[in-house]
Amino acid sequence: MASTHTPETATIVADVREGEYGAKVAAVEPGGAELIPLDERHGTPVSLFWTWMSPNLEFATVFLGVLSVAAFGQSFPAAVAAIVLGTGLGAFSQAILSARGPQYGVAQMILSRIPFGFRGNALPAGLNSVVAGVGWFAVNSVSGTLALNALFGIPNLLGLVIVVAVQIGVAFMGHNFIHSFERLALPLLAVAFVLATFAIVTKASPGALTGNPEVNAVGAFMLTLGTTFGYAAGWNPYASDYTRYLPKDAVGNVTGRRAGIFAGLGIFVSCTVLEIIGALSVSLTDDPFTNATDAFTSSMPGWIAKLTLLAIVIGAISANAINVYSGAMSFLALGIKIRLGMARAIVALVFGVLGFVVAWDGLKDVHKYEDFLLVIAYWIGPWLAVVFMDQYLRRGHEVSGYLFDRKHNPWAGWASMLVAIAVSVYLFSNQAKYVGPLAEKYAWLGDSAFEAGFLIAGALYFVLFKLQRQERDEVLVLPDTEAATS
Repeated sequence: MASTHTPETATIVADVREGEYGAKVAAVEPGGAELIPLDERHGTPVSLFWTWMSPNLEFATVFLGVLSVAAFGQSFPAAVAAIVLGTGLGAFSQAILSARGPQYGVAQMILSRIPFGFRGNALPAGLNSVVAGVGWFAVNSVSGTLALNALFGIPNLLGLVIVVAVQIGVAFMGHNFIHSFERLALPLLAVAFVLATFAIVTKASPGALTGNPEVNAVGAFMLTLGTTFGYAAGWNPYASDYTRYLPKDAVGNVTGRRAGIFAGLGIFVSCTVLEIIGALSVSLTDDPFTNATDAFTSSMPGWIAKLTLLAIVIGAISANAINVYSGAMSFLALGIKIRLGMARAIVALVFGVLGFVVAWDGLKDVHKYEDFLLVIAYWIGPWLAVVFMDQYLRRGHEVSGYLFDRKHNPWAGWASMLVAIAVSVYLFSNQAKYVGPLAEKYAWLGDSAFEAGFLIAGALYFVLFKLQRQERDEVLVLPDTEAATS
């Protein structure tokens, strides 16, 4: 990577996405995870509302509310409080991260290079590529497959093949096609879940959901708080992937802030409403787990139940198109050079196939979902803390050059994240297969690994950042030497 050094500020030449794409929808997005040039920028911030509403209008969101009552043993009012707080925190962090997309024009895991360095960024980018491109893809594919089975009686394996094929197709097309798909899917999803909500609210008995008296109430609250945060914050490592094409403001970052508001609202509204409805639906069934999608719709009138099952399938596709796309972007953010004009599209295809294999196995045990949600928060909390603390510590400095500087390899970011994950999981994890010593001794802590990990990583990075050698400012320029960011 070419660079020019001055005593105060270094200039780094950006990797710029090649090819013509613009606002085309019926075209495969070219390139990989490079900088989006200004003449390719388009779109409006309001599009982020439906981009993040649609992927959460699906059964995985509903099932999280089911877990809060049926698995964690909370009363309905306590579950609502934990859902609102946990989702609100995840949506707020999504808003902050989304706001940087128009300013820098790169994907979220490229932005992660600023605190983690070019090589150290392999830790969060590698984790996200597996969690998004394979893990979340598999979980959502299972819910879509079960809905197809309940709706049409399609065998699970055939249903999985159908769902996965459509998901991969949308992700393969790329950024513009995904935005358009989410916008077109929203009306159907919204109508279906509004009708489903009405059907459940009119029959449910929230007063019957008084909680399990044998469960520690505070611990159950913390458990729901952790899972709902983990679910909402699970989108955080993707945030600027869907705002990097927005036009950059000449002065300030008004477009970015508006994009952040709409992105956060999309996640908060969709997740909060559906999780609360999921919790309420537990009062209408004796077994919410055997075929969870069928159990959720069993109390609805026939046509509403069928429309809801169809919405569950489309919602799974909406979510997984984003998961596969961003999983591919995170993989490319590792810095691996793929000398192909459609590098992103090909990587998305590979991740989709891997996700299919994992989903096939997941059809046998839907209970794996609970543990997966909790594990997500274990790494995202520390990663978020490092990113936010770094943004605070570097305020007022030129940092855009770090996005493509292969010699930028600080150690404070990845060290803080690793230590925070290890300490928080060891002490505070509360899972079926492992309970940390503090979580076991103090039941009221529930599973607070994500909260502890966030606080530990943020504090540790503050100290280590001061200890590591002060880095110079670096500004990013285009290959023709015209400044790319400011």
